[in-house]
Amino acid sequence: MSTQLKALGAKTQYPTDYDPHVLETFDNKHPEHDYFVKFNCPEFTSLCPITGQPDFATIYISYVPSQKMVESKSLKLYLFSFRNHGAFHEDCTNIIMNDLIALMDPKYIEVWAKFTPRGGLSIDPYCNYGKPGTRWQEAAWERLKNHDLYPEKIDNR
Repeated sequence: MSTQLKALGAKTQYPTDYDPHVLETFDNKHPEHDYFVKFNCPEFTSLCPITGQPDFATIYISYVPSQKMVESKSLKLYLFSFRNHGAFHEDCTNIIMNDLIALMDPKYIEVWAKFTPRGGLSIDPYCNYGKPGTRWQEAAWERLKNHDLYPEKIDNR
């Protein structure tokens, strides 16, 4: 295990506002293989940038690593850092994806946020990215255009 990791094994210090600097990586021990890593965060919270009301979501992050992988405790702290951050649902989803791309340079990544309803409306933004010039670029387009062909039955989550 890398001794470079700061959050893992240390007393947890929770960030009080959005902070991508808490994210940490470690080396992928199997970069020659394509495989998915999936994180589920059922307790994501952020704030509406207009009203300041809390928004709640489950965030699904799936990626195919290249050389680096995100360390899970640092990801937990990073997602927690949105708790007092004011951003629309679509913005949160894209910020998460962009920060993880900048951190890891994955072959492929997707982020799907399923927010609980407020005012009778739920919003479920989905974004993805495939590394340009690779087969993952085409895979990203195919996945995007087909990602929700069979929408779930919503029963107020």
